[in-house]
Amino acid sequence: MKAMFGKLAAPVRARPRAIAAAGLLVAAAAAAGGWAGVQQSAPDVALTAARRIAVEFEPAPPPPPAGLQSRLEALAEAYGEDVGIAVTDVEAGWTAQVDGEGLYPQQSVSKLWVAVATLEAIDRGTTTLDRMVLLGPDDRSVFYQPLGRRIRNDGIPISIEALLRWAITESDNSANDKLMRELGGADAVTTILADKGLGDLRVGAYERDLQAMIAGMSWRPEYGIDWNFQHARAALPDGVRDAAMDAYLANPADGASPVAIAHALAALKKGELLSPASTEVLVGLLHDTRTGPRRLKAGLPTGFTLGHKTGTGQDWRGASVGINDVGLITAPDGRTYAVAVMMRRTSKPVGARLAFHQAVSRAVAEHWLASRDLPADRRIAAAAGTVETGL
Repeated sequence: MKAMFGKLAAPVRARPRAIAAAGLLVAAAAAAGGWAGVQQSAPDVALTAARRIAVEFEPAPPPPPAGLQSRLEALAEAYGEDVGIAVTDVEAGWTAQVDGEGLYPQQSVSKLWVAVATLEAIDRGTTTLDRMVLLGPDDRSVFYQPLGRRIRNDGIPISIEALLRWAITESDNSANDKLMRELGGADAVTTILADKGLGDLRVGAYERDLQAMIAGMSWRPEYGIDWNFQHARAALPDGVRDAAMDAYLANPADGASPVAIAHALAALKKGELLSPASTEVLVGLLHDTRTGPRRLKAGLPTGFTLGHKTGTGQDWRGASVGINDVGLITAPDGRTYAVAVMMRRTSKPVGARLAFHQAVSRAVAEHWLASRDLPADRRIAAAAGTVETGL
């Protein structure tokens, strides 16, 4: 997806125009007796032409505001560890970023893409929100799984809609894994995302398999009960944990770049990923998220809203991986910014991590406030969250 979401501007917007233009090229070629010297069928020609037009003729996005860009760079430098930031103005199309093309572990941020794939299946008519499935003993996952802990031998009947809510708003691992299983597994989710041009947002594996791999283990059903996983992990030699963690960070199975995530969120907000009904469902769930209240959300002044998804990885050797928060920040006038803040591996105290996330969302709010041409005293007070903006 780097070619689509990294180097190019607004690739999802480009696709319909490019395909339409490709159709005109195919028609013109047919009228002239075909493409000279090229042995391709009409669909192949259309696809090739669409890609060429998308690359060569899509207008470049405007540059990011210099003040916001320099502020993000200063925040990242001051933090002193690997961090990735991307902020996309959904309406204007610009993106401010720091290491925005770097590959970062998503952890539970990847649940967002499982939700997109599920809602796409609903849009295609292959499932419905009210379809009931059985969450059984084999569906237990790892770490945070309040649904999984309720499972008894006869299982729990639950709707697809409820699984989506648990997966996004509570980050329930058993709910996410069940949704993936209903879609056909990680490969099926990956295919759906690739069809949407989101192929560089990795899902990787079921949550339980991913977390086992990160620890240097292979998943066993008994690990889903109580603290069995943590006890088995604690018995591993340090060298096994070190090698597994190093391999994961070098090439995370659930990796994605901040820019790719911000662009995908912007496309979601604009209704370019899902039907209007499914877009409303997912954006609504993001606004109902209960995790990470002290990350991006805590940095926003009064009048701003946030729909988001967090990610939090395992701790090892005094550091944590995948301390992330991504979402849609909406200003009081309705202007929306897609934001991704990602930490590859951080040994900073929890307070410093939270402060960094808050500083990024505050910088976005301050950029918007500065653009509104408010008096300086009201702008400072609004940025501090002490007064309404009056909009």
